[in-house]
Parts: sequence; C-alpha cells; structure tokens
Amino acid sequence: MESILEPWPWYISGPLIALTMFTLLFLGKNFGISSNLRTMCTMCGAGKTADFFNFNWRDQKWNLLVVLGAVIGGFLAANFLSVNQAPDINPKTVEILNAYGFNGAGEEYLPSELFGNQGVSSKKTVALLLIGGLLVGFGARYAGGCTSGHSISGISNLQIPSMIATAGFFIGGLIMVHLIFPLIFS
Repeated sequence: MESILEPWPWYISGPLIALTMFTLLFLGKNFGISSNLRTMCTMCGAGKTADFFNFNWRDQKWNLLVVLGAVIGGFLAANFLSVNQAPDINPKTVEILNAYGFNGAGEEYLPSELFGNQGVSSKKTVALLLIGGLLVGFGARYAGGCTSGHSISGISNLQIPSMIATAGFFIGGLIMVHLIFPLIFS
C-alpha cells in the first residue's frame, strides 16, 4: 500500500481529475487557471479602461475558489504530505543539468539557481524569468487559454482548438528543452 506521503499513482490521480472534469461539465463550467487573471483584473476595475475586462466577474467567482484551493493544496502537499520533494529523474539528465550549473538537480524540487536567493541576485536569471513570464502570459492570451484549460478542460470537451493548442504546448516545450535551454545555459 502506498504511503500518503508518496506521490499518488496515476490510477488514483487520473480518475480524480476525470471526476472533477465530469462534475464541471455536468455543471456547465469550463476549467482554466489563466482566466482568473482576467477575473481579478476586472474585480480591480480594469473594465473601465479596456472592453476585454468588461464582464460580470461574479459569474466566475467559483473559479477563483479553484485557484485558492490549488494554492492551499499545493502548500499542504509540499509542507505536510511530502517526505522528499526531489524529483526522481534520469541520472543522464542530472549530469546534463549539472553541466549547465544546476548543482541541485535530482536533489531539490526547484533549482535554487533560479528560485533561490542567488537566482534573484542574477540579472540574467531575473531577465529570463521576466521574459518567460511575459511569453507565457502572451501565449495563454493568444491561445485563448492556458495549459490546464486547453489540455484538461478543452480536450475533455473534444475541442479541436484545444487539441491543436496542446500539441503546440508540447512542441514548444520540446523546442525549449532541446534547443533553446542549451543555448541559454551552456
């Protein structure tokens, strides 16, 4: 029997995701995290300056609870339901990451070179995080949703644009990891 402190296997987490999606479909809701940014901007009055933010945000407040639950759940899982946060990755990948200067690869969940104090003090890392954040934000808006919205909700609704967007996410990830990442960190 698996310990509660170990990652849940696919045959538990997969059906839970499917059950969540079935419930949302049954209730006529679409799941997505990036749409919450639009909702929060509207709550703060952005509808006064841009038509994109001019909608009834109260219809989307249920989705804000999803984000709150994800944050709380992530905190609880990381701090109380995990023994070791280090991902189990291939030793060859650890060697490659070590060669790029990520010395904690395979030993820590988030690379301290990017997310620790030394990452914030490096102009290169701050620039990469800002550019990456802008590209993700632009991409989510341009694609009409984020990875969770398209890949979980959109595909479960058999939406062709979501299938295309998800294929694009994977292709973009492969290009980043195999072509751009080595150029940035070599």
